[in-house]
Amino acid sequence: MELFSQHKSVLVDEVILALRPGPQKVFLDVTCGGGGHSKALLDADPAVKVFALDWDMKAVERLEPMIEQYAGRFSVVWGSFSHLYKIGKKHDFPQFDGILADFGTSQDQIHTSDGFSFLNDTPLDMRMSLGHFRTTAEHVVNYATERELCEIFWMYGEERRAKEIVRRIIDERKKSKIRTTLQLAHVVELAVGPAHKGAIHPATKVFQALRIFVNKELENITAFLPVAFQYLSEGGRLACISFHSLEDRLVKDFCKTIEKEGRGSIVFQRPVTPTSEELIKNPSSRSSKLRVLEKIKSTDV
Repeated sequence: MELFSQHKSVLVDEVILALRPGPQKVFLDVTCGGGGHSKALLDADPAVKVFALDWDMKAVERLEPMIEQYAGRFSVVWGSFSHLYKIGKKHDFPQFDGILADFGTSQDQIHTSDGFSFLNDTPLDMRMSLGHFRTTAEHVVNYATERELCEIFWMYGEERRAKEIVRRIIDERKKSKIRTTLQLAHVVELAVGPAHKGAIHPATKVFQALRIFVNKELENITAFLPVAFQYLSEGGRLACISFHSLEDRLVKDFCKTIEKEGRGSIVFQRPVTPTSEELIKNPSSRSSKLRVLEKIKSTDV
């Protein structure tokens, strides 16, 4: 368990190995969340500095004890990594020896924010940052067309039974609006049947798809990657942790493009995945993949 959060950061040892913290090195953690990766970097060497971002204001507030503990070495800015260029200019970011992005959803946010989990009955919101997004999952579920919903569930959730689920949603929302997590989960069960023992809940992929769509997660990654590479110093490394095949594909393709252009080198030819020991301690790490790209040619910001 981390000092400042119930969330367990994944692949921490692997991130440290990849980013190689050392004296006077400066890092950027664009998805600081509970602070686990940032703390590991700071603890690795007493002269390391870490700049951190998070678009969840609650997460930023929870990191205040770390700011005090690592006074002068750790600072946090509220903002989305998709806006890295503007944030970097505003706060006069330096070139970094390493940049980390963990695209997974924080367990803190899943359990404390509205709409993320069907284990609790909460408003169907799903916005990771109320200050960055206006459209809620409730609005999408109740007002998107049948075709739009099918595309969302298939594209972002790879849900094979999307048509059945969407037809049931359309029927149910004609009777009354679907406003809470349990209502939506129940509608999905009506469409495809209840969860079988030992299997994932039938609404899992639907919730994933809505979360990705509402928060523009894939678009954010696409906007982030080239700017992050610009902010790397020569020899600096970009480390990205993905939990979904669509996220991983974006990172993989970006790394291949940069390497082909001769501007970077892929550090690990295959993505780094959790050890068996980590999987036992933290089952939520099971789908995580780490890819690392090293900059070999400087680029002006």
